[in-house]
Amino acid sequence: MQSKHYSARTLDANALKSFAHPLRLRIYELLDEHGPSTATRLAGLLDQNTGATSYHLRELARHGMIETVPELGKGKEKYWRIVPGGFSYGDPSADAPGDPEVAGAFAFLLDDLVRQRGAELARWRAEGATTPEEWVQASGLGRRSMRLTVAETRQMRDEVFEVLERYRTKADRREVESPGAPDPATGRVVVHFDVLPVGGGQGA
Repeated sequence: MQSKHYSARTLDANALKSFAHPLRLRIYELLDEHGPSTATRLAGLLDQNTGATSYHLRELARHGMIETVPELGKGKEKYWRIVPGGFSYGDPSADAPGDPEVAGAFAFLLDDLVRQRGAELARWRAEGATTPEEWVQASGLGRRSMRLTVAETRQMRDEVFEVLERYRTKADRREVESPGAPDPATGRVVVHFDVLPVGGGQGA
């Protein structure tokens, strides 16, 4: 999976290994869901001590995954948010060929991505009866199965990600301009898009 121009950055081998940690993944998810948060608030949500969450926040920041929000902090209190722009896992074999630790981290992150997809779909299903009708009408769930060439698959993937990038840029701009004060007209929207070749593996 190669990084493309629609992705702000690709995690290098060291960032992959650092990110492949259950608590760091959960912290990142909470920042994505709730917006800017402090180590103390995250510790309460995770049932951890503040020292542990502070340490993992610094590790995420060291690899450019999150950053502080100076406008929200008071005194020594720090608010953290996801770095605008997003990221891609890239191809670990290109960055660190033959490194089993990097390959293991990459596999862990892919498995967690599958878990997160399932959890988000289950939550969407469970909340359907209480979601405002206008949001239900604006949402969508679809699956397509097609026979394409490699070139066509790449082109489709890139075109869809370019559309997603336009809306991600718009959303990131809102967050930077009004940190911690989301526009009440907006809602958290999760977009799942996967291009998965199946049946072409060895022995298929």
